[in-house]
Amino acid sequence: MSPGTYTPRPGAAPLPRMIAAQTALETRMLLRNGEQLLLTVIIPTLLLVLFSAVDIVDTGSGASVDFLAPGILALAVMSTAFTGQAIATGFERRYGVLKRLGASPLPRWALMTAKTLSVLVTEVLQVLLLTAIAFALGWSPQGDPLSVLLLLVLGTAAFSGLGLLMAGTLKAEATLAAANLVFLLLLVGGGVIVPLDKFPDAVQSVLGLLPISALSEGLRDVLQHGASVPWAQAGILAVWAVLGLGAAAKFFRWE
Repeated sequence: MSPGTYTPRPGAAPLPRMIAAQTALETRMLLRNGEQLLLTVIIPTLLLVLFSAVDIVDTGSGASVDFLAPGILALAVMSTAFTGQAIATGFERRYGVLKRLGASPLPRWALMTAKTLSVLVTEVLQVLLLTAIAFALGWSPQGDPLSVLLLLVLGTAAFSGLGLLMAGTLKAEATLAAANLVFLLLLVGGGVIVPLDKFPDAVQSVLGLLPISALSEGLRDVLQHGASVPWAQAGILAVWAVLGLGAAAKFFRWE
């Protein structure tokens, strides 16, 4: 036996392997959390089925599901990238989980990357599930899938930045209350279920600048009306993404 065959080699694993392992852990924790599943899967599914089957809101001409499906996809992005991530990260910060992970060989930026990748994995599962349900309800989407992908990525970046900003600056209990309140307010006033043209003109101009409105209206332009990339909505999402991620990077406190 040659000398040193079984000599320990302490040290951190390669960075890509650490990020992949942390991403898998974050995804498993999210999928095992009943409250998170209620927020990210059950609520969007129930809203899609209920408002498609029952004529509660006037969604204009055509099948209700053609109007609702893009808005529910936008809601799914918000529920995961903003509300769910803000609450989970806020309580991890409160209980010292982030502090301990920050002292590990995994760099802090890599931890944020793993959290973002976990959000993307969850969103893929959400989109597949909601798309299958929408097709079963008679959905007839149009448009370019690449335009849809661009909007979903920009929306994820925008909501992720805002969620991390909230989780990194507020106490966990305040984050829980604020994230759920924002979720409910944007559900009602973000063009998800109620068309923006139902609001007064002065209010429409303000609501149209919100990230949820930009995402839902942008997806609707592509999937319902067959438009190309809605650059106005994409620009709004890009601005929110830059501002949210930049503010989160500057003001996020790990403990």
